[in-house]
Order: sequence, then C-alpha cells, then structure tokens
Amino acid sequence: MEVLPDVAVAMKGITKQFPGVVALDSVTLHVRRGEVHALCGENGAGKSTLMKILSGVYQPDAGELQISGKKVNFQGTRDAEVAGVAIIHQELELVEELSVAANIFLGREPRKMFGLLNDNIAKEKSQSLLTLLEASISPEEKTGTLRVGDQQLVEIAKALSLNASIIVMDEPTSALTDSEVERLERTINTLRQQGCTILYISHKMDEVFRLADQITVLRDGRLVCTVDKTETSPAEVAGWMVGRNIEKHRFRRQETIGKCLLEVKNLSLTSKDSSQRGRLHNVSFRVHAGEVLGIAGLMGAGRTEVLETIFGATHGRWQGEILLSGKSVRFNHPSEACDAGLVMVPEDRKRLGVFANFNVNENISLCSLFRTIRNGFLSRQVEESLVAQGIHQIGIKTPSQATRITQLSGGNQQKCIISRWLLTKPKILLLDDPTRGIDVGAKADLYTLINSLCQAGMAVVLTSSELPELLGLADRFIVMNEGKVTGEFSHDEATEKKLMAAATLG
Repeated sequence: MEVLPDVAVAMKGITKQFPGVVALDSVTLHVRRGEVHALCGENGAGKSTLMKILSGVYQPDAGELQISGKKVNFQGTRDAEVAGVAIIHQELELVEELSVAANIFLGREPRKMFGLLNDNIAKEKSQSLLTLLEASISPEEKTGTLRVGDQQLVEIAKALSLNASIIVMDEPTSALTDSEVERLERTINTLRQQGCTILYISHKMDEVFRLADQITVLRDGRLVCTVDKTETSPAEVAGWMVGRNIEKHRFRRQETIGKCLLEVKNLSLTSKDSSQRGRLHNVSFRVHAGEVLGIAGLMGAGRTEVLETIFGATHGRWQGEILLSGKSVRFNHPSEACDAGLVMVPEDRKRLGVFANFNVNENISLCSLFRTIRNGFLSRQVEESLVAQGIHQIGIKTPSQATRITQLSGGNQQKCIISRWLLTKPKILLLDDPTRGIDVGAKADLYTLINSLCQAGMAVVLTSSELPELLGLADRFIVMNEGKVTGEFSHDEATEKKLMAAATLG
C-alpha cells in the first residue's frame, strides 16, 4: 500500500466477516495526522468493527493496516496501545466494583518499590484527568455507583491516560448532558492542538459538523465516500448513510386523548445508603391513553429514578402513590409491573437490557414464554413465529433468530429489547433515552413505532438527552432538577429555551 505523506492511519481493503454477516467489505480509509475524522453510518454499517480492528480488538480477514507509515498487525489491544492507539468504546468497559482510579489504570497500575501498588499516584493522576474533563467525580468513588454519563467520562479519562497519539471515540457523547458535551469538545480541541489524531463516531450531525475536518460514510459494511466537511451538508450525509432521504419526522397527535392510565402522586425516593444521589421529592404527573409524556432534565435530575421506581426496579425506599387506571399499585419487582401491563426499556442497554449469552430469539421471547405453551409444553414453532412477528414489527436486522444478540449492532440490540416488551402487550411503555447510540434511520423507525403505539391507545413516558427529539415526540412535558419537578408544559407552550430554563432553574 502506497504511504501518503502526513497520514496517521491508513487502512486498505479491510474485510471482516462474522457468522452469517459480512461486517466490512474491502474498506479503505486514510486519516491525516492531527485531524478529527468523523465516521458516519447506520447501526450495523461497520463503523465500530472498523475501529475495533484499528484498536486491536479484532483482526481483519483481509487488508492492510498502517500506523504512521509502518505496517502493523495488532494481535490485541495491548499491541495497539503500544503503537499509540486508544479506543473509547460506546459500550462501557468498566469494572463496577472497582474505584474510578482503579478503572482508569486497570492493568497499568502505578507501582512502588517491590511491586506494591501506588494508590496515591493513581488517584493523583486520575484527578488530573478528571479535572481536564471538568468532571466532578472523585477518583475514590466506586464506579458502579455512578450514572451512565459519569461512567462515560471515566471511560474517556481511561483512554486519555494512555497518552495515545491516535484516539478512537465511539459515540462518546451518547450519555452526556449538553454541558458535558461542551467540556468534551473543548478537550478534543485541546488534543487536536497537541497533535492528536481523533477518529470520531457519532450519529449526531451537529457534533460531526462542529468537530470534524473530514467525514467518511459507511453503509452495509462498504465505503460510500470520504469528503471534506465544507463540501457537504448534514442532510446529504444522512442520505448517504441510509441510502434514502430522511424526512423530518412529524408526529401525528391525537385530537382527543383517552382515559388516565398512569398517575403518580407525590413520589419521593430516598437512596438505600441515605445519600443525596438518586433522591426524588414529591414528583407528580398523569399520562393518558394515546399520549406521550416527555420528561426533560439534565443528567442526574432524577429522570431515570422516576421510571425505575414506577417499574419496581429501584433499590431505594419510596413514598407516595402510583395508580394504574385508577388502582393503587406498589411493584416490588419488574415482573409484577409487566404482569400489570407496564414495561420499561432501560437507559443502560448493555448492563440492564440484553442477555449477552442468549441469541436473538431467546432475548425477544424471554418475557412472553407463557404465550408459547401448548399442551403444557413450550412450542418452539409458536415461539419462533411470535419472535418473527416482533422482528417484523420493529424492523430488526439480524441474519437469523439463532444469531447471538451481541453480534448485532447497538441499534438492533435496542430494537430487540423493545420487541421483547411489546410482545407482552403492555398498556404503558416507559422509554428511558431509547435512541441513545442509534442512527438516524433507526431513530425514524422508532419515532414511527411510538406514533403507531399511541394511535393504538398506549400511554408512553419518554426521557431523552436530546431536547429537539423530545419536543418532536411528546404531547406534554415535565421538567426535573435535582429530583423535583420544576416545570410543566403543553406541546404548544414548550420550547428548548423554556425546557432548559426549567432544567437549570433559570
């Protein structure tokens, strides 16, 4: 492969296959030193696979990889790190039982004399990295107690600790608030000024066009094009990604809403450890049949805690009242909520959503096996037929029902979780930031699905880290700050400015 001047990363003819799937088909990519190069494409387009090859997670079946003009053959992530390549994964790779500092330096722990761990140095260096990211996280805090957004910042600090010259960022802002995104963008600009090369995967076109110098688009494992940012537009890039024009979604609202299906009165939550984290204070709202209620708020405002408490998935102590169709309920376990017709799609797909050791069929049918019983036995034929209906309804892209779910893209894994709950025929659907890490095409599919579910009389409670998305989908809004409701708006009243003012108390 010809070496181009000032090229940090050169990949030629990269091909990678998994059972039943051609993830990459002879992809060629050149990234200049010191630039931010964006990779765009739908879920399953091959972006993450290509970057995992660059970072040594996977080895290509064919093709050549060069770093700074030298041919390399990474057999693992350690080889890539030695060559100056670090990756920030979309799916968090942290050990929840360890401290923040221990996670940042896992496998590379600072040592004292006789090989003893130097915890003080690890904490000091971790604090410096967290300060660079402007993150208010203690290096001594247990990682598992952090919300997803804070864990994402720890993952970023971990990559920065490697002093890498090439950094891959796979959806780094998917769980971050607007203020955290601004901090990360400042860090990226600082790294670029220091000569770092950054490969940036994102579905958010505004981020791509703010940060990137060059944009590469992949579709179905193939290279579509590489262009300079100044030579294209967000709409054109989105069209290249999905192979069709994406029209702005218009949610058809019901002229009349149905009866109240869910009412929450004075919901208060105290954490199991009695700390301030995870508290709710007198949260009240109503949701009707055929209606979408949007819950807005910054990270840590209490959006997720509200949904988890209603769903019976909280570990804290709560007071107040939850009514389904006027009947007071108190769920001690999600299975009880599911039996009552209330289900929840969690924010953290990897940790709380998918069963990694199960295939697509098992992940989707798990909560509906009672529907497959014939003459006292589970009917595989009925189960496969039921799952096939779910796959068709949501538009899941999978080689077969027998495919292991971890072989699917993040967006298709999310669709499997939604399909699982819809097969239980719920009346109320709780969606906690459901489009996190999902491409524009999959988002459009999900918006259409929410529309059809509401038209069928379902009540939907939706949180989202993207205010434009929330404004486009919800009929009414409540806004939260530090566990309290700080604003309520109808669709006609709500604007980004009003929601943000209520979320930040002005």
